[in-house]
Amino acid sequence: MSDHLNISDFLSPLDLHELSHDEGYKDGQLGKVISTYVDEFPDLDEAQLVIVGCGEQRGSGLIHGQSQAPDIIRRHFYSLYYWHQDIKIADVGNIKTGSLFTDSYAALKTVVQELISDGKTVIILGGSHDLTLSQYYAYSETKRIIEASCVDALIDLNLDSPFRHENFLMEMLTGEPNFLRHYNHIGFQSYYVHPKMLETLDKLRFDCYRVGSVKESIDEMEPVIRNSNMFSFDITAIASAYAPANSVSPNGLNGEEACVLLRYAGMSPNVNSIGIYGYNAQYDKDELTAKQISHMLWYVLDGRSRGRKEAALDEKESFNEYHTAFAEVETTFLQSRKTGRWWMQLPDKKFIACSYKDYLLASSNEIPERWLRAQERG
Repeated sequence: MSDHLNISDFLSPLDLHELSHDEGYKDGQLGKVISTYVDEFPDLDEAQLVIVGCGEQRGSGLIHGQSQAPDIIRRHFYSLYYWHQDIKIADVGNIKTGSLFTDSYAALKTVVQELISDGKTVIILGGSHDLTLSQYYAYSETKRIIEASCVDALIDLNLDSPFRHENFLMEMLTGEPNFLRHYNHIGFQSYYVHPKMLETLDKLRFDCYRVGSVKESIDEMEPVIRNSNMFSFDITAIASAYAPANSVSPNGLNGEEACVLLRYAGMSPNVNSIGIYGYNAQYDKDELTAKQISHMLWYVLDGRSRGRKEAALDEKESFNEYHTAFAEVETTFLQSRKTGRWWMQLPDKKFIACSYKDYLLASSNEIPERWLRAQERG
């Protein structure tokens, strides 16, 4: 408990009256059941999911460093109904804004690191997208090698930009020492991305998925996200019709597709930090983007509840086992009888998440690209 009291030094409590407009919450709403940092720091022993807000946005060039974005999202999230009684949630308030934006980075990193070290899954309500760096450094601080997935219409490697939120990926992907085993970029929009940038990422063996292919077969993203440890979502990935605060692109994921990706993050046994960034309330019409994000958070709970029902891979009776060979390689596929999800075995006998499509390819003597990429990365 002393650790939790320690992280409270970096956090400001919430004003519940402000969040509920003094009306309070009805029985059955999330605002009634979330353990919230209001007067005293909540007991986190029971909580599996912990929400932390960080409105820091100076990395996107905005002079007013602190936004109310996390509280506006909370207001809508707290008013949703609590369906997943097996999931306990706590909300530890907002990161105190530092005098420099790097101070806010450091505080967020410390809080996230403490919480994931304590076995919690952390949900970060941003702030600008460069806060993903703090999320990443929470792992690298403990020298933990991870896989990361990022959903964004843009690939934030613009070295000509003075703004951190447009170039932070360079530090994350190439900084030394590096603790990133693999990086997935989901939902980029080709017309905003230089072709050479994709070539560079491909040479680094990172995987990038165009928004069109994500929309065509969104279930192929489930194993990608299941293999990840950290998950970052920039609301520019959602078409502006579904997220009016996104002024970057009229195209992108629809609202339901964004919710599906967040459900996959919740279902993953590996993802233990989820950041939702880039929400700027001043561009939001009728707070529709905040409502959209609140629904995405609800689907994290839905995914976590489903994922908890999954058996361990060594519980043989819970899986259908298929042996197949392709290109003279013998391998085993497992399919969960509980959730229908798939895994395939690599030559080192480790299982990685895969899809039914990978199994069909292997069965017709073709090498699944997911298998090849995993082999290339060693």
